[in-house]
Amino acid sequence: MDSIGGRRVALVHDWLTGMRGGEKCLERMCGLFPDAPIYTLFRRRGSVVPVIEDRTIRTSLLRYLPAVHRYYRYLLPLFPTAAQWPICDCDLVFSLSHCVAKSAVRPAGVPHVCYCFSPMRYAWHMQESYFGGNQFSPRRWLIKQILRRMREWDRATADRVTHFIAISKTVQQRIRDCYARPSHVIYPPVDAEFYTPARIIRESYYLVVSAFAPYKRLDLAVEACNRLKRDLVVIGSGQEERKLRALAGPTVRFLGWQPNESIREHLRTCRALLFPGEEDFGIVPVEAQACGTPVIAFGRGGASETVVPTGRGHEPTGIWFEDQSVGCLAEAITELERKTGHFNPAAARAQALKFSASRFDAEILAYIENILGRKLARAA
Repeated sequence: MDSIGGRRVALVHDWLTGMRGGEKCLERMCGLFPDAPIYTLFRRRGSVVPVIEDRTIRTSLLRYLPAVHRYYRYLLPLFPTAAQWPICDCDLVFSLSHCVAKSAVRPAGVPHVCYCFSPMRYAWHMQESYFGGNQFSPRRWLIKQILRRMREWDRATADRVTHFIAISKTVQQRIRDCYARPSHVIYPPVDAEFYTPARIIRESYYLVVSAFAPYKRLDLAVEACNRLKRDLVVIGSGQEERKLRALAGPTVRFLGWQPNESIREHLRTCRALLFPGEEDFGIVPVEAQACGTPVIAFGRGGASETVVPTGRGHEPTGIWFEDQSVGCLAEAITELERKTGHFNPAAARAQALKFSASRFDAEILAYIENILGRKLARAA
């Protein structure tokens, strides 16, 4: 257990299969608490950065399933049973959760702080995005029954958390709606020291950096660029890849997942980042702005808290589109092209700095210190 300031901390994370937004938050927590063990459902070895990979990681019984990272989405009904970690001998449980991590059972008298990415999206507010419409079929009926039980379990296990932190005001409202609990907002960390502008000539292509999950709505970006015959570079992979490749026209290129250096290079040289999904927070738009790049985003969810649109009395850092349709996104793209001179890279950079990693560290430590009633020594 971590013993910074005489306090032992246990970290809990849903699963470890790659470095996305949630894992970037976990990376910062590992930096703050260098000796804290991690409890998680399962891991894919080599999929995360060394600061996570090289510490004590305690997994569930799901680790015995071969290559579980390839099909874990189909094991959702098993997650509540699997998430029975024997956490003991600690002064603080800190979970980072969008699924089951918040259900960790704390030792008696020990506070449990949950850094909540969102209540289960697929069980609560994004069922249609994940599982389609309301047409009846035996499979869909079974899914609805499973999700109903998952919602009941999710709501009941919220009582295991003593303090909720929401990653955005959007998620704060979801926590209130789903769990009837208050929460404190601390925005996720963005590495603004790595994602920086550069003296590079911008090119004409648009960029998407994302996991290929249904709610990300990457189909809108692909079809809008098809319609406008604009070049689009897509970085990422996931369950929707076959569908997206089938939609793509000759101006769309898929690069798969790329290292951070390649992502930064593309953020520095693209015309704009396209962000068509409704996200809990969305780190990539802030990383883009840190590189001085404008963002075209759906004007709901986390992007509405991080991207400054035109016509709001402040220097804009991007454009919001108000309807998740191909036509609406295409109009936003052409609007950005008409107003290219309105977007100042320095303004985008200044906006991104409001979400810096150092700010995250300070706010998280201050929050934990307030709960524990004691100052914590800062890790080197």
